[in-house]
Amino acid sequence: MMKWEIRVVGIDDASFSHDDKKCFVIATVFRGGQFMDGVLSTKVEVDGEDATVKIIEMINKTKFKPQLQVIFLDGIAVGGFNVINIESLWRHTGIPVIVVVRKRPDFERLEKTLRKLGMEKKYSLMEKAGKPAEVRIKEGTIYVQTAGISLEEAKEILSVCCTHSFIPEAIRAAHLIGAGIVKGESKSGA
Repeated sequence: MMKWEIRVVGIDDASFSHDDKKCFVIATVFRGGQFMDGVLSTKVEVDGEDATVKIIEMINKTKFKPQLQVIFLDGIAVGGFNVINIESLWRHTGIPVIVVVRKRPDFERLEKTLRKLGMEKKYSLMEKAGKPAEVRIKEGTIYVQTAGISLEEAKEILSVCCTHSFIPEAIRAAHLIGAGIVKGESKSGA
């Protein structure tokens, strides 16, 4: 039985324009899906290649790191196509990673787009993370990829951390904070 106060961090990028050179990445530290204990942030290049390193640095230097048991990511990329190597994130922090997306990714379309942009290497990173598994949470379906944790363990943690919607509360809060910082206020739909 998973403890309700499992310490997790949820990561999402803030809104950005493709004219921007960098964008904020916001992380919230939660006890399960109930209490927010902290907020972290970093900046990454839009469509760059620094997301993995920047997130590793952010996690490794936080005072919360010794208590963190899972890293949740809202998708496998931030700042457009700044793809996160989830295996590297897990190995360099020692914390299992669970990627959550609301819709099944269209890998064929993604591959075409990345080829057209000359970013084939980014697609291979996405492929390396494995095919997203469909998971039923509350009233919805999400798709998850994992590193350093089994799908069954991930489902158990998701059942504790998804309290107000079918995505983990830590990701939902990071999304709302990011929108508030960049746009002046958050909108619904997080």
